[in-house]
Amino acid sequence: MVDITVPALGESVSEATVGSWKKAPGDRVERDEVIVELETDKVSVEVSALESGVLSDILVGEGETVEVGAVLGRIGSGAPASAGQDRTSAPSQWSQTQTKEERSPAASQPTGSDSTMDIKVPAMGESVTEGTLATWLVKPGQFVSQDDPVAEIETDKVAIEVPAPSSGTISELVVQEGETVEIGTIIARLGEGGSAAKAAPAAPAASPPPPPQPAPSSNGGQASAAVSPAVRRVTTEAGVSPSDISGSGRDGRVTKGDALKYVNEGGASAPAPARAEAPPAREPRNLGPREERVRMTRLRQTIARRLKEAQDTAAMLTTFNDVDMSAVMKMRKDYKDVFEKKHGVRLGFMSFFVKSCVAALKEIPNVNAEIDGTDIIYKNYYNGVAVGTDKGLVVPVVRDADTMTLAEIEADIARLGEMARDGKLSMEDLQGGTFTISNGGVYGSLMSTPILNPPQSGVLGMHRIEQRPVVIDGKVEVRPMMYLALSYDHRIVDGKEAVTFLVRVKEALEDPERMLLDV
Repeated sequence: MVDITVPALGESVSEATVGSWKKAPGDRVERDEVIVELETDKVSVEVSALESGVLSDILVGEGETVEVGAVLGRIGSGAPASAGQDRTSAPSQWSQTQTKEERSPAASQPTGSDSTMDIKVPAMGESVTEGTLATWLVKPGQFVSQDDPVAEIETDKVAIEVPAPSSGTISELVVQEGETVEIGTIIARLGEGGSAAKAAPAAPAASPPPPPQPAPSSNGGQASAAVSPAVRRVTTEAGVSPSDISGSGRDGRVTKGDALKYVNEGGASAPAPARAEAPPAREPRNLGPREERVRMTRLRQTIARRLKEAQDTAAMLTTFNDVDMSAVMKMRKDYKDVFEKKHGVRLGFMSFFVKSCVAALKEIPNVNAEIDGTDIIYKNYYNGVAVGTDKGLVVPVVRDADTMTLAEIEADIARLGEMARDGKLSMEDLQGGTFTISNGGVYGSLMSTPILNPPQSGVLGMHRIEQRPVVIDGKVEVRPMMYLALSYDHRIVDGKEAVTFLVRVKEALEDPERMLLDV
């Protein structure tokens, strides 16, 4: 018998919530096959089988909180359960979704397909708590196989496909397109019975899903309801009750931000008002004869909100310099063919800028730091590049750029750029950035003032290369020049540091050998 235990979950993470079991008691599992998914306040963790065998016991049900090292279940060496074996004797991923009061006489008759599985919104990455159900990819009555995508959810960073947790027939769509959903929300239900051939004609007969019933807006009725591990951890450490906190989330739920705000403000003795009255919504104006109204995507709404927040919260300032690109352009011309032949990737400008910025960040560490309350967090790693897509600007992460060669940087940027344009970036690809480089020059920009990507304290703007007259050794010469712009948070970066940073980038690009010699 082999125990399935909660693995180490990372620094400062001591507990998790059982998100979903991928196997039921009696199922055969193979070594390294994923058995259960855990959710922490930061990431989702998949727990795999240490040995091949049969899942004999599930000791912790979905939704329960467990600590590192806790036993979740056991794997035995017995034969898998037969198809007719009753699985209800142990916790299972299949659950009866109708109560005795809800069942009609017809529904109470054994049909072989009255067991259903809830399809829930999966964990979507650190700091992401909700999304918008953008598109349903299935219809009621449609048969789906395990891992088939059933819906697409747009978050403020990426679009995520929700896979079917098992094979079966879609019995109900609980959430309509365009609605906002939180992690763990039930969006559909999947029937255990049926097949692809049998389920197809059932679609027209399916009734439309009933509108979701709103939950009480106050917290009093859900004092004992399950809260997220992040909220539970904050309130436990502070010694306060989640029921005392006014929630700003969907249906009045308490978010991590609500808990932190409550604790930081000292937990006011007087009960806070349930919800401040929102200002009356502005009536949409009438459209003209050739105007068209299109709803903003969630990504675009979040970009707008975050950019405005950056201007409101940071003491943002921009300083400029220009750089002679002659040396870099000559190096690219001399070596681009042999470089591409050897490394299988084109030699572009971005790798030179990444390398020069890393060198400058090491000298001026405040540009690579962030403010956390009254503390400064210094990053000893160097990540981040901005990529434009049809839906907006995203910043996938080139990780540990200080350890990479020019070829490795170019290959990683090309990979991330392609994934961004195809909408295939994962949350992991967008997290952990420390400094952003934005190349507006590819669109023809001559000069701009880039906006910070919070909580980062610096962003470098590149622009188009333009032939301009400059004075070299007392003579006027025409050189390929580029304006550089560094926007920075003046709360943490002084003007002298910002100017020095740009000068170091300029020096490295005008004399690339400096990067090779690390001087």
